[in-house]
Amino acid sequence: MKNRTCCFTGHRDIEPDRYDCINECLKETIIKLIEKGVRYFGTGGALGFDTMAALTLLDLKKEYPHIKLILVLPCITQTNHWQQKDIDIYEDIKSKCDKYVYTSENYSKGCMFKRNRHLVDNSGYCICYMIKNSGGTAYTVNYAKNKGLEIFNISDYLI
Repeated sequence: MKNRTCCFTGHRDIEPDRYDCINECLKETIIKLIEKGVRYFGTGGALGFDTMAALTLLDLKKEYPHIKLILVLPCITQTNHWQQKDIDIYEDIKSKCDKYVYTSENYSKGCMFKRNRHLVDNSGYCICYMIKNSGGTAYTVNYAKNKGLEIFNISDYLI
């Protein structure tokens, strides 16, 4: 099953002037994996790259209805302190995804890491957007490398 599953990780802050380029590269990378037989795509429901990946997958489901979007969420209260417009997008994605699970009921210091490890542990591929080698994205990408996942860093393909 891992060879048919891809997870996503990336920064929450996406440069507005690079959004379209990042999104196009993300879409192309997902399509390449779909053509290799990947069917399941897991994202963590965070702001930024996770949201971009989920929206791209929902759009691609129109052309590839067999693919599945799975949200692996860190806790029920993930959206506390978010702006309402972001909560609305999150809830819309949640209503359209194929499945969502919570790795923890309540927020705790390690719940985000638990979510990220769950995504990686159940995947054979990882699409990321990583432009700095520190923070949660770098931790998750390094964890994925150590677990033997094939990594596609979108920032490597940008001009």
